[in-house]
Amino acid sequence: MKYPDFFDQAPTVTLRDPLSAFLGSFDEGLVEYKYVDAVKLAGHSCPTVAGAYLMTVKAIKALYGDEVPERGAIRASFPDSLDEGVTGVMASVITLLTGATAESGFKGIGPNFDRRDLLSFDMEMDCDIAFERVDTGARVEVTFAAYTVPMEEQTRGLLGQLISGQGDSETAQKFQSQWQERVRKILVDHVNDETLIQVRKTN
Repeated sequence: MKYPDFFDQAPTVTLRDPLSAFLGSFDEGLVEYKYVDAVKLAGHSCPTVAGAYLMTVKAIKALYGDEVPERGAIRASFPDSLDEGVTGVMASVITLLTGATAESGFKGIGPNFDRRDLLSFDMEMDCDIAFERVDTGARVEVTFAAYTVPMEEQTRGLLGQLISGQGDSETAQKFQSQWQERVRKILVDHVNDETLIQVRKTN
């Protein structure tokens, strides 16, 4: 499986999943997630997937600091509906990393490991996503300003050619290279740029 080298340069996050520990899926329930995992889930690499991934990783680290984060113990909330814009794509990446789901998630084993009702939509909030620890109530609000790493005009033109069926294989290769270069800038060059992603502790 070949993919752009920068996928492996993006930040990673390791969480302890009590359900995985209980069932013996991973030793001590420790699970490491990488950007390529989010790409596999979404089926593609784009600024939205990269943004959702980075927002979640940064939120988890802000909530837990030096502690090992607990998968399945983080709530996430959106101001938009699940079917609005790219909310669904972002929610799926959040579910991957945190285990949080709405009503369709894992129901648990006995009274433990219930992953349902940890994702909420249509909430009144002034951010893109809010994350909250179930155990302590600590909360952070996160915003992602993708426009600060804009698409090049040439990339936009190549995209238009491909959509209209006018581009050839060379056009496709140029477009793919430039498209992923923007994603690389988000994940690598601007990974610590607070104008791109802001994390604000609110509780």
